[in-house]
Amino acid sequence: MQKIINIRNKALSSILVIATLLTSGILFTACEARVTINVYNWGDYLDTDVLKAFTKETGIRVRYSTYARNEDMYERIRRGGSGYDVVFPSDHMISKMIEEDLLEKLNFSNIPNFSNIDENFIGLMYDPLNEYSVPYMWGTMGILYNTTMVDEVVDSWDILWDEKYANQIFMYESMRDIIAVAQIRNGFSVNDRDLDNLHTVRANLFEQKPLVQAYLDESIKDKMIGREGALAMVYSGDALYSMEENDELSYVVPKEGSIVWYDSMVIPKGSNNKTEAEMFINFLCRPDIALLNTEYVGYSTPNAEAFKLLPEDWQDDETYWPSEEIVKRCEVLLDLGDFTKEYDRIWMEVLATR
Repeated sequence: MQKIINIRNKALSSILVIATLLTSGILFTACEARVTINVYNWGDYLDTDVLKAFTKETGIRVRYSTYARNEDMYERIRRGGSGYDVVFPSDHMISKMIEEDLLEKLNFSNIPNFSNIDENFIGLMYDPLNEYSVPYMWGTMGILYNTTMVDEVVDSWDILWDEKYANQIFMYESMRDIIAVAQIRNGFSVNDRDLDNLHTVRANLFEQKPLVQAYLDESIKDKMIGREGALAMVYSGDALYSMEENDELSYVVPKEGSIVWYDSMVIPKGSNNKTEAEMFINFLCRPDIALLNTEYVGYSTPNAEAFKLLPEDWQDDETYWPSEEIVKRCEVLLDLGDFTKEYDRIWMEVLATR
């Protein structure tokens, strides 16, 4: 009788263990399915099929939204309560966010694919110890022009001030970038803090404004593809995409110089899904995924293994991969701290003037 009782007890215990395991599994699966990371990126800056692939592979869902300017992203993160887990700021904005304690330090044991990043993109000035960021894309800024609408050689920023092209010029609606163009044209640093020099820059932008058809975001691409303008200040990836869609277009980094920029992946302070966010960053660093994204957006990948997979014509194209000589005449935007308000003031005055 005792033996039967023991057998029954063992059976009951086994049933309870199995039930517990099943319940735990169900709860784990349900919990896993409920995990959703919030990703905030530049517009048109990622192949959205990658998001589906990530969810299929990991079970982690992605709520994806976009912004048009570094400043827009920064303000949302600074105010808190955004719930974002991964964002993609540019170089100078990363250093600003680090300084203001807005970013989490990364656990690189969750990002083993970081080993695929070219060493030339590690330890850059905006995150010298590479504690907070993982490089995503990089490129230059220059002039995109229609070769059938522009007669002369395009090799200087001066052409964007040529009255001959009034109402045929597009500029980015980006404070630091547009001020940088005027600074470079005048021989100033893009990180200048001289008020007299900024007064000259302000005058230049007011002089140019009547010639500008519009200040735009990435929609500049469609405008130039559609032959709605002759000249545009653009980033290299937008230029590459536009030239593939319209063979009348060409791109140049002006002889006076320009900016070279780096966008990276970071995790905002207080992320509720830090481990999952690091898994997402790791996924984007996988060579095949990095290849999909760089081919989709047209910007240069810092992923050495993905670069090897690119077609040779991309690898040899100076719009996609600028030469050392081009990079040497470019500057990187730095965070200006409190002095940024002087740049803000100029830009607001330019926008407010009709």
